[in-house]
Amino acid sequence: MKTTDIVIRAGRNLRRAKMRTILTSVAIAVGGFAIMASLMVGEGARQYVDRIISSNIDPNGLIIAKDKRVAAAGAATGSRNELTEYNPNAKSYYGQDYDTLTQSDIEKLRQRKDLKNVEPGYQLQPKYVTFSVKGDKKYVAQVMMRDNSLQLETAAGREIKSGAKLASGEALIPESYTEKLGKTAAEMVGSTLTITVNQQPQQVDSATIQRVYAEKGEAGVRELLSGKTLNKQFKVVAVVKKSPDQMVSRPILYIDSSDAKELTDFSTAGTGSYQKYIFANATATGGKTPEEVRDSLKNAGYPSMTSKDVQSMIFTFVNILQTIVMGFGILALVVSVFGIVNTMYISVLERTQQIGLMKALGASKRDIGRLFRYEAAWVGFLGGMLGVLGAWGAGTLVNPAISNTLGLGKYSLLIFQPINAVVVVLALMLVAIVAGWLPSRKAAKLDPIEALRTE
Repeated sequence: MKTTDIVIRAGRNLRRAKMRTILTSVAIAVGGFAIMASLMVGEGARQYVDRIISSNIDPNGLIIAKDKRVAAAGAATGSRNELTEYNPNAKSYYGQDYDTLTQSDIEKLRQRKDLKNVEPGYQLQPKYVTFSVKGDKKYVAQVMMRDNSLQLETAAGREIKSGAKLASGEALIPESYTEKLGKTAAEMVGSTLTITVNQQPQQVDSATIQRVYAEKGEAGVRELLSGKTLNKQFKVVAVVKKSPDQMVSRPILYIDSSDAKELTDFSTAGTGSYQKYIFANATATGGKTPEEVRDSLKNAGYPSMTSKDVQSMIFTFVNILQTIVMGFGILALVVSVFGIVNTMYISVLERTQQIGLMKALGASKRDIGRLFRYEAAWVGFLGGMLGVLGAWGAGTLVNPAISNTLGLGKYSLLIFQPINAVVVVLALMLVAIVAGWLPSRKAAKLDPIEALRTE
């Protein structure tokens, strides 16, 4: 028999038992749906991470640290309850103590010929921010140093291109501030804001307290123990649009590196954190790739990460989540395999006389075996198509809601790729053929005379 004839006949045989075929195909479709959905989520997450990295990290940039756990994304590892040796250069970061870069380390890095734009990672913690357009209120805001290598899309004010540097006393505010302040983006440009930071109170002895009390009274002692305050005024030069590819979810107020240093140095003066930094940002130069510079820095005692390292780290988490979801799909497929075997065995028993007649008319064992394997392939194809189309339909329906919830804008989290769909369908057909192998062997081995005698 020709292959096309066997394929057509296999399809006709399945149509005679429509309900059984549909139920078996649906069982396979559940696994196919889960596998296809995991592939869609994985692809969407990877594209999202690619956009995040390219929009927020200079491809030639490096994140340099003194503690290798920072460069290895170990911010969540370890325990504060462990007994560790005291390190005067350690600094707390997200609940963990890390060895820090000192000002001496920063100067060494700046002297390297394979690095440029070396800037410490200033941890700005302002007490509050006030705006000239609403001077009667104080606000809590996240303030960061601007990365000059990145381009920012603005709603009003100066165009902020890659390489554009803010001058001292200039600031960029996010567009979301305008609604809170009751002003338009254009009205905010040219206005001023003031960032207030506190300096931690210095340690004073009892003799000093008694002397100040004698000279200035209780108010003088309170001033001595409360620490100093610095009010730094900035001019708003642009209002930045919110980007779906923004790495930090909270709106950010950007200032220049010189101002960030001034505020950080003031707030940490007299403490163990003065001019100590968890990490520093830099750019590879001198004809060296970031990976080459990273290896050189490692040999010099400065572990670091490139943009590709950050991407790889995030992809690891994406792959783990994708594998978990895919595992449920594979589990559903394992269950459906038994359904295919059962369906094919029942089909063999029901069509024993038909098999005997086909053999009596000249059909070979090979043809009979192929007939049942092709029937199994048809079941796998139908189940695969149902699963793939179901995943595509579900993705089309829920993508707008997901994008709206996560703030992805015009982008989608569930990305359907035809090549993945084809691979999934073919894989499910192969699984179905393997599952139908034993029933097909049983059908091929039937004795035609005994089969014709079966009632």
